[in-house]
Order: sequence, then C-alpha cells, then structure tokens
Amino acid sequence: MTGRRLVAVPRRDWNLTEQAVNLSGRSAIDWREFFPHHPLRSVSLLVLNGPNLNLLGVREPDTYGTTTLADIESDLDEQLPEVTFRFEQENSEGALIDHLHAAHEDGVDGVVFNPGGYTHTSVALRDAVAAIDPPVVEVHLSNVHAREDFRRTSRIAPACVGQMSGFGAAGYRLATRFLFDA
Repeated sequence: MTGRRLVAVPRRDWNLTEQAVNLSGRSAIDWREFFPHHPLRSVSLLVLNGPNLNLLGVREPDTYGTTTLADIESDLDEQLPEVTFRFEQENSEGALIDHLHAAHEDGVDGVVFNPGGYTHTSVALRDAVAAIDPPVVEVHLSNVHAREDFRRTSRIAPACVGQMSGFGAAGYRLATRFLFDA
C-alpha cells in the first residue's frame, strides 16, 4: 500500500492537545477531526439564562423550586466534568442576543437556553437562535403547557432542536446530555 497512512486512534492516556501524525512526518492532523463523537472529545456548551433567573431559589418557589442558578451550574459541572461550560445570565434581550452571536463566533458545540419571559414575546431572540450554527435546546423549569395560556406558546422553540419543560433543574442536565450525545 502506497501513499499516506494516518495514525488517528486516540488513546485514553492522551490529553486533548495530542495530535495524530502522518507517518511520513509531513503534517499533523488533529484526531478529533476524524472522531467527532469520541468520548475524549472536548465539548463546549453555553448555558444561557434570561430575565429573573438570577432570582431562582427565592422567586416563586412554589412554581420554580428552591434550587438557585448557582446550584444548577454546580450540578452541571459535577455531573458532566467532560463538558466545558460557559454560564451566562442576562435580564436584557440585547445581551442575550449578544451571547448567542458570541456562541456562534466562538464555535461552541451547543446552547442550553432558558429565555424566561422572553420565550413568549421575543421575535428577536427567535431570529438570533435561527441565525446561529450551534444547536439550541430551550429549557423551562416549570411545565409551561400547564400554566397560563400566554405561556403555552414559545416564539423561540420552532428555531430550536428541542424543548425541555417541567423537569425542574433536571431539565438543564437532560438538555446538556442531549447536546453532548448529539
């Protein structure tokens, strides 16, 4: 057999900066390019939270529970150490759009997005989700379909790959697991 042979088998003892090398020594090729779903592949996700989610744990605990946003973030870090998370929370629509654009520009692998009250009103956020490459999963702590009529319609969900609603804080973990396994 002639031509280039490629050694591109990642080993568990390699760190993520190791590269597979052409046996002729002429070029190095990142092995993750050949094994995009390999368990050693680094995955980066943005977890983006909208208005009033900074008040989780104290705001309407009968509806949203007593878990804080910091608790959710710690849980994700602990449960999925193989994922590099970027956690953001903003109360303004424009800042949320900026984070979605940055996720696209930075090449993150996916976005877990709880748009809060903007879910039902924001065409601009829907358009931002539709405009970016990373897949987005919409998350809601409460079951929005069992609440007031105006909460049952999401302007953002049609631009997302899926929606988690009503699973409490576990919805974040479910959405993250979906994006990690995708």
